[in-house]
Amino acid sequence: MASSINIKNKKASFEYELIDKYTAGIQLTGTEIKSIRAGRASLVDSYCLFYNNELWVKAMHISEYTFGSYNNHEPKRDRKLLLNRKELKKLHRKIKERGLSIIPIRLFIDDRGYAKLVISLARGKNTYDKRQSLKQKDLKREIDRIKRH
Repeated sequence: MASSINIKNKKASFEYELIDKYTAGIQLTGTEIKSIRAGRASLVDSYCLFYNNELWVKAMHISEYTFGSYNNHEPKRDRKLLLNRKELKKLHRKIKERGLSIIPIRLFIDDRGYAKLVISLARGKNTYDKRQSLKQKDLKREIDRIKRH
């Protein structure tokens, strides 16, 4: 049962230099998973942080489920990420370094039907780095266009 749900944070690779990637589970309520399966979630401006040695994703928007009635969830509530202890310790150590943060890159549903969040250890890019990224992207697009003709 391969799912077609694949919600990406398109700004992430432009705003940040992605260092390390991890796949984490998310603790969700029933209406949240139904909204994600309907493709009604956004990772824009979301970020992760540690609280009591647990990793939480903040500002991730999951729209309210239309048939949710009074059981509906709050769209921008904090959600706990599920990683193993070894990965959490490694991330916690790295995050103490100056300039590093953890950002969500992609939200998808795996083969077993669980929502998974791909997170990345990232360092913010400077303006000139962003210009360099745009130049490389334009160059790649130009080369691809030439190859097709």
